[in-house]
Amino acid sequence: MGFFSFLKKFPTELAVIEHFIKVRYQGKVTCRHCAESDYVYHRSTEPKVFTCHHCKNSFSIFYGTIFENSRTDLRKWFYALIRMSHVGRKGISAMQLQREIGVTYKCAHRMLNFIRIGMGNCDLFNSFEAVVEIDETYIGGKPRKGQVNYDGNGKPIPIKKGRGTQKIPAIGVYERETGRVYARVALPNKEGKKLTGKQLLNILECVCRNDTIVVTDEFKGYNILDKKDCNGMIRLKIDHTQAYVSGDVHTNGIESFWALLKRGIHGIYHQVSSKYLQRYLDEFCFRMNNRSAYAFDILLRQCINY
Repeated sequence: MGFFSFLKKFPTELAVIEHFIKVRYQGKVTCRHCAESDYVYHRSTEPKVFTCHHCKNSFSIFYGTIFENSRTDLRKWFYALIRMSHVGRKGISAMQLQREIGVTYKCAHRMLNFIRIGMGNCDLFNSFEAVVEIDETYIGGKPRKGQVNYDGNGKPIPIKKGRGTQKIPAIGVYERETGRVYARVALPNKEGKKLTGKQLLNILECVCRNDTIVVTDEFKGYNILDKKDCNGMIRLKIDHTQAYVSGDVHTNGIESFWALLKRGIHGIYHQVSSKYLQRYLDEFCFRMNNRSAYAFDILLRQCINY
C-alpha cells in the first residue's frame, strides 16, 4: 500500500477505527465485560470508547493491543504498521519514521518496538515439514581499529572470527516449500554453552513435524540428528570445505535470509543491542513469511493480545 492509497483508505481516524473493528470483531463489537454484541454502541464524542447497554459498562476497543495506552494519532500508528509490513525487505529506521509522521524520536522508537513485538506474536509450532534448512550465524559489528577487550583478570581477549567470537549467535530454520523462516537468538545454557546439539535439536522440534528432512552444514552440533531418537528426522549434510551445493543438498535458503538480515542491520539500523536482537529477528521473519497484500491485516491481528 502506497502513501496515496493509505490516504484514500484512511482519510480520518474514524476510518481507522472502523477498519480495526472489522479486523478484531469481524464488524460487530462485542462487550469485553459480558460478551454481549446486540446492545453495544460507541460514544459520539469518544469514538474509541464503546458503551454496553446490557451491563452498563464502558470499554475501549483497543484494550489489550499495542495501541491501548498510546496518545499518538491512530492514523500514525496505522501508517507505521503499513511501512513496517510493506516497506521493502530491510525495514525502516526510527529516524525515518520520525520524519515521515512528525513525532519525536523517542515516540517513533517506541512505536517500532511495539510493532516488532506484534510481529513476533505468531505460533509456528510444528508447522514446518518436508525439507528444511538449518544454519547458525553470528551478529555484531567488527571491532574498532585498536580496540582490545579484556577478561575478568585483565588479560586481553583475542578477537576471533566464526565460532568462538564475541558476537551473538542466532539459529535459523528455513522451510523450502513455502519460504518461511524461524529464527531465535541462541541463549547460553546452564553451563554457559551456546549452539550445543540439544539446543539445535530443541529449535527443530519446536517448529518441525516428525519425519522432516533437515539439511545442515558440517557443524558438529548437528551430529545429534544422526541418532535414531530424533522424531524420525533425516539429516542431509553439505560439507562447505568441499562444496556449497551438491544437487538439492545446500543451505542457500537460510544463508540468503542471514544476508538480508545483516544488510538490513548494517544499512538501516546500524547497531542492534543484544537485549532487543530477538525483536529484530522477529521483524525480518515476519516480512519473509508474509509477502502478500494482506500482510498489513495479518500484522494488525498479531498486535492484538500481544
